[in-house]
Amino acid sequence: MISINTYAPVDMTAYAIVQINITNPEDYKEYLTQVTSIVEKYGGEYIVRGGKFEVMLGSWDYERTVVVKFPSYDVAMNWYHSEEYAPVRKIREDNSEGNLIIVEGK
Repeated sequence: MISINTYAPVDMTAYAIVQINITNPEDYKEYLTQVTSIVEKYGGEYIVRGGKFEVMLGSWDYERTVVVKFPSYDVAMNWYHSEEYAPVRKIREDNSEGNLIIVEGK
């Protein structure tokens, strides 16, 4: 795993970027009904939530991509590790496979 840390202003926004394959669509629906309100509670805004895509370089092994914008890196980390999100995150983990990163951005 490569992690490159550079100086960034405290108020820099952050993004949760998720690549996902849903393995149990029926049970995954429960995740979808609960996650949005928790994301919004932490100031999150969905930028990408699935949709048409084409791989332009390399490989992309996931059927769904989600990008959520948060007010800051700390807020995004607080959302991910929050008590509210923990049981909902478990639903996602039990019914899908994929990757999730939180990264600072503009």
